[in-house]
Amino acid sequence: MKTKTWAWILGGLVAALILIVAGVMLYIRFALPNVPLQNISLQITPERVERGKYLANHVTVCMDCHSGRDWERFSGPPIPGTLGKGGEVFDQKMGFPGAFSSPNITPFNLSGWTDAEIYRAITSGETKDGSAMFPIMPYFAYATMDSEDIYAIIAYIRSIPSVRYTAPPSNPAFPMNLVLRTFPKNPRPVPRPPESDTIKYGEYLVRASGCIECHTTAKHGQIVKSLAFSGGREFIMPGGVLSSPNITPDEETGSGRMSRQDFISRFKAYDPASYNAPKLSRKDMPTIMPWTMYAGMEVKDLSAIYAYLHSLPAKKNLVIKWKPLQ
Repeated sequence: MKTKTWAWILGGLVAALILIVAGVMLYIRFALPNVPLQNISLQITPERVERGKYLANHVTVCMDCHSGRDWERFSGPPIPGTLGKGGEVFDQKMGFPGAFSSPNITPFNLSGWTDAEIYRAITSGETKDGSAMFPIMPYFAYATMDSEDIYAIIAYIRSIPSVRYTAPPSNPAFPMNLVLRTFPKNPRPVPRPPESDTIKYGEYLVRASGCIECHTTAKHGQIVKSLAFSGGREFIMPGGVLSSPNITPDEETGSGRMSRQDFISRFKAYDPASYNAPKLSRKDMPTIMPWTMYAGMEVKDLSAIYAYLHSLPAKKNLVIKWKPLQ
């Protein structure tokens, strides 16, 4: 009798556990994400469009992932006529848990979206139809940007030419397809720091630029925060494996010996007005760093970024930047 009693109890516990797990999965699948829309209706002003153009092309570099890039040339400069059309794919070959495609953000795709829906997508990762975006789109960082800067980006992408193109749908693998739905959260905007507070202002720009995403080792597509900015994130390229450099101020393995002027000059060297990205051979080391886009950043902003990065703790991490295929 005791054996049967324990069997009934154990069976009941297993059944209860199964019901609880099923209930949680059903809740995640059908109730999340659930970020509420804010009451936003923007006035599209020339000032907002100009600010948004600067941010989207040179700071947040939205147009990096949301345009076609010419990967036959150094730094993959944007292909003329593809601005905002989307279609860049980030998949298992690059270490992501599924295949994720950047959507079209021109008016062709967003004309049916409200300003509030675009704001939610940028800052929370929840789309118009209630889907959750994988944080290769760094909405965790955009969630803390000054709302006015996000409004400016919205004003700008409302103004760019419409490109008729529908990007392939993203396809997260199990269990990421469920876990992903728990990611979107309410935005937490903070005012943009004054430029006079150089380090705080630089921190704001570094967060907006997504530097941490590429310059930090990742596991299953998610960065390891304890290794922030120390490099080593791997990207599978046609000719080999590319690893991001250490940008902490370590003097041996990072950027500790780079002066402020060297830092600024490195970016400005790729200004499209004077720099024509060369074609790459199979032997050349490529880069995913959108140099020609970041080159348009204002000197004062690059200077602030340098100040912030050099205020961080130095982390020793020797990175082999390029491992060509044998």
